[in-house]
Amino acid sequence: MTREGGENDPETEEVFLLEKNLWKPWPHTRTKVKGCLGYVKRVLFVVGDDWIFLFALGVIMALISFTIDFTVNKMLIAHWWLFQELGDNMLLKFLSWTVYPIALTAFSTGFAQSVCPESAGSGVPEVKTILTGVVLEEYLTIKNFGAKVVGMTCTLAAGSPIFLGKVGPFVHLSCMIAAYLGRMRASATNEYENKNKQYEMLVAGAAVAVSSCFGAPVSGVLFSVEVVSSHFAVRHYWRGFFAATCGACMFRLLAVFNSEQETILALFKTSFDIDFPFDLPEMIFFLVLGAVCGVMSCAYLFCQRWLLGYIRRNSVIVKLMAMEKAVYSGLVALLLSSITFPYGLGQFMASRLTMKELLYSLFDNNTWIVLTQNASLSRPHVVDPENLWLEWWDPTFTVYGTIAFFLVMKFWMLVLATTMPMPAGYFMPVFLYGAAIGRLFGEVVAYFFPNGIWTDGVLNLIIPGGYAVAGAAAFSGAVTHTLSTALLALEMTGQLSHILPVLLSVLVANAIAQRYQPSFYDGTIIVKKLPYIPRFWGSQKGSCMVTTDPYMNRNLAPVVKSWGFRDILNVLTSSADTEFPVVESEGSMVLLGSVARSELLYFLHSYTGQDTVVEGTPSSGLEKNVGEVCSIQPITFQLSTQTSLYQAHELFEILNAQLMFVTDGGKLVGSVTRKELRKAIEDLALGKTPV
Repeated sequence: MTREGGENDPETEEVFLLEKNLWKPWPHTRTKVKGCLGYVKRVLFVVGDDWIFLFALGVIMALISFTIDFTVNKMLIAHWWLFQELGDNMLLKFLSWTVYPIALTAFSTGFAQSVCPESAGSGVPEVKTILTGVVLEEYLTIKNFGAKVVGMTCTLAAGSPIFLGKVGPFVHLSCMIAAYLGRMRASATNEYENKNKQYEMLVAGAAVAVSSCFGAPVSGVLFSVEVVSSHFAVRHYWRGFFAATCGACMFRLLAVFNSEQETILALFKTSFDIDFPFDLPEMIFFLVLGAVCGVMSCAYLFCQRWLLGYIRRNSVIVKLMAMEKAVYSGLVALLLSSITFPYGLGQFMASRLTMKELLYSLFDNNTWIVLTQNASLSRPHVVDPENLWLEWWDPTFTVYGTIAFFLVMKFWMLVLATTMPMPAGYFMPVFLYGAAIGRLFGEVVAYFFPNGIWTDGVLNLIIPGGYAVAGAAAFSGAVTHTLSTALLALEMTGQLSHILPVLLSVLVANAIAQRYQPSFYDGTIIVKKLPYIPRFWGSQKGSCMVTTDPYMNRNLAPVVKSWGFRDILNVLTSSADTEFPVVESEGSMVLLGSVARSELLYFLHSYTGQDTVVEGTPSSGLEKNVGEVCSIQPITFQLSTQTSLYQAHELFEILNAQLMFVTDGGKLVGSVTRKELRKAIEDLALGKTPV
């Protein structure tokens, strides 16, 4: 072996000899093992390699979800034990209640920002952007995965004072695992991993994430399709359902093996009356509940998006976030935990309950106002798992006052918590908030109809827990602009008797929210200015009236098919485009196709590598031109000057296109990128004429 200069390299030769003479014992055994592994691989891949990697995806995410839940549960138990052991010393109790979440949130923020700043937030807006074909660096790397897992665990361990969840970050984590499994699959099968395969694996990963969090495979698939993908091929449903089912089964089996449950049950099992769960006149109440959730979701989405924008505009906060993001998270955690101190305002907000216990209590099938009238009550010194509703009772406020106070306080506290730059999920908090809205609504209905509703001589009692389920589905569905939350709520509770009223509430809430506000994730995309094409919300009438002509880019740098070295050099030095249109001639401007910048650079190197360039012109090979040397890609889809904005939007979403050329009678007249399309949609939403 020699170096580039041709001289012998003794060190390289020595290494080569060592590698050649490495000790390799049992050669026959190793050969047999290799053969067996190859045989197993061939047998497994007979049924299709997709099944194997999808199964692996489901199992891996279930193990990660269970491990995180187990770790968080132990940390919460330790925190509560410390809080109890401090006795009656209020100062120490206050310090233990506040310092613990402050330390965890500050560490979560600092660790995530130092390892991978892209790990902050839920990650769902970024996944939505990636699935449109945009490449976002560092968002699917193993470094981001580690930062997300550690940061999310610390965020969840901070407890109910911070009031954040794990669904969003888990979708991001699952998509990272799906991306790596997709690469492993391509390597194992010696196939090229095209964009369609990547898309299918990422959507399946999002479905697995939801099912591994709640044990709900069907709604997990539907939720992932609604949230992260703009268009979805029905033929790919089986991938999501298979992976989600594997993840959900594994997640619930691990709970059984850990003695958390005796058998596989719903995550928040309820016991509503099956024979007469609700009466037909109650459908009006469920419709009103859906309207209330829709209005509340609009207020929440507006405030959350406004606060995110304000933080990015305020000079003081911008400086603090630029230098010490962990300090900002610690200050927010101090404020939130101080307010939720159980011996202060927290006693009116059921702050001693974890988020899981809060949902259990809100889904209770008993009517709390009746329980408060028929029993001599006193709040226990410790949480009673059999009577969680007592945490909502106060002799002065009553259950109505505590739930109403919870809703008022948690509204702005949740909005504020979403601004913390650390890995955190925001779906579970809004789901729980909606359950509180539904519970309060149901208790009010039960107050006005204490004996139930008579229908055809039959008395049907009001079940406030059913309204809590409908409220959770309606509010979370309105915030995320999804309908699958109706099925998610039913799968989580194992209660299918309320499917009709829950679905009606979700439909009404979505109709209001989609008319007036973008979804939570779309709003975050707008604030972060991610390269994502926003959806049309509200009326689409204007989008059909606007054509491509007003907003297209007319400043093009077309390449003529017969051009040589000098012309191509001038084009590349005057434009930074990555793709150039190829035309027949400068006079006709008939569009023939497109050529990548890398191809044109290769065209230049084909001269400079063989010929001597003098004053920008090659000394030989003048007969070469772009059409002979470069690979010109045909234009399968293109826009015309009369293509409507709505049609252009649909084409960009379906094709995941980044650039489309505009022609008029076959002649090239302009181009449209995601930037121009997004600006046109935003101008239309603001009532302006796109230009």
